[in-house]
Amino acid sequence: MVMFDDTRRNEDTVTATAEFPALTATDRCDRCGAQALVRVELPSGTDLVFCGHHARQHETRLREIAIAYRDESDSLSV
Repeated sequence: MVMFDDTRRNEDTVTATAEFPALTATDRCDRCGAQALVRVELPSGTDLVFCGHHARQHETRLREIAIAYRDESDSLSV
């Protein structure tokens, strides 16, 4: 199910964003295929997922362009 949040307002413009589900063990990094721990939502409405290594490597730039940056590495169970 896709949920929309219309609370983000830029003057007269309302931006609807899709609510992406939490990452699971089957989600894989878009760079290397390792388990994804970070989801980045882009203004286009798409998302990218990264392992911890690649998320840290590109974090500065990703945070600049993302509308949401969700680090779920705390949810790992050892």
